[in-house]
Amino acid sequence: MDKKNYCIIMAGGIGSRFWPLSRTKKPKQFLDILGTGKSLIQQTFERFSNIVPKENILIVTNEEYGEMILQQLPGLKEHQVLLEPMRRNTAPCIAYANHKIQKLEPEANIVVAPSDHLILKEKEFLDVVKKGLDFVANDDVLLTLGIQPSRPETGYGYIQITGDKDSVVVNESLRKVKTFTEKPDLKMAKVFLESGDFYWNAGIFFWSLKSINAAFEKYLSEVNALFKEGAGVYNTPGEQEFIAGTYPNCRNISIDYGIMEKAENVHVLCADFGWSDLGTWGSLYDMLGKDKNKNSIQGKNVFAYDSEKCLINLPDNKLAVIQGLDDYIVVDSDNILLICKKEDEQKIKQFVNDVKLEKGDKYI
Repeated sequence: MDKKNYCIIMAGGIGSRFWPLSRTKKPKQFLDILGTGKSLIQQTFERFSNIVPKENILIVTNEEYGEMILQQLPGLKEHQVLLEPMRRNTAPCIAYANHKIQKLEPEANIVVAPSDHLILKEKEFLDVVKKGLDFVANDDVLLTLGIQPSRPETGYGYIQITGDKDSVVVNESLRKVKTFTEKPDLKMAKVFLESGDFYWNAGIFFWSLKSINAAFEKYLSEVNALFKEGAGVYNTPGEQEFIAGTYPNCRNISIDYGIMEKAENVHVLCADFGWSDLGTWGSLYDMLGKDKNKNSIQGKNVFAYDSEKCLINLPDNKLAVIQGLDDYIVVDSDNILLICKKEDEQKIKQFVNDVKLEKGDKYI
């Protein structure tokens, strides 16, 4: 393995769209929602450790999850877990990791990825990661992964590639980015799919440390300056105190909006390796096995009658009889039961907000 390759895994989210299984105390990245015997973050770490030295993998998370990460990933050293005192979106998270890596390997090449995505074709994915790291090691570019769309999905952001064939770099799978587009409505998503110029935005990035630092200097200089002030404390006992004082002064901004949508040297690596961001119960349903009635049932004591196309997730010790549901989500977790139409799952965030307003944090 190339000792200059690093991986930043972002693991600070609370996964509210997977409520009530995903809760603030234990978000979805720490859960085995696929029934594999491993949590999503364990799968992500193992995946990248096949191509990046384990000691070069950094996990950025909220400080309340630091102990949980070390429990689930016992091979990690404490200095590999970067603890954020508050959530400030992806740009500060990446800036923090960049400056920590700067002290370890100024010539680093980096892949950045979320902790909770599903990859069905591991070998193909690792081949793409290797290609991405090799490319950014030799070119001053910011590279993002684009997934070949298979349906008019309204839950993902999109990347439009340039139609100019002269802009092809290396091969047909590596293209110049024309625009980034937010989540479309169904009509526009169908237009995107038919055009052939749009790819799903996977939120996975590649760059050299030099290239991303230059981009921060140009587009998010105030964020970069905050973390640059701690040059002497990274990887020392004073790091956490510095970070605790820095984050409250930092903008809440994503790397997409802050840099990727503004920079001119952005390319996209187009790929297809069975990817899902597992952002919703519906996306999980699409990936799970189903019975003859197209129900996906997790739970050993579920009796379903006259029901189809449902996602049912219940504890093994819970016996449930469910009758007459079509295209529903049914989830029982601890002291919470959710029953929701699958087509209305975008309302789950509102449900969570309402529960918090009426009942406090006990159920969140």
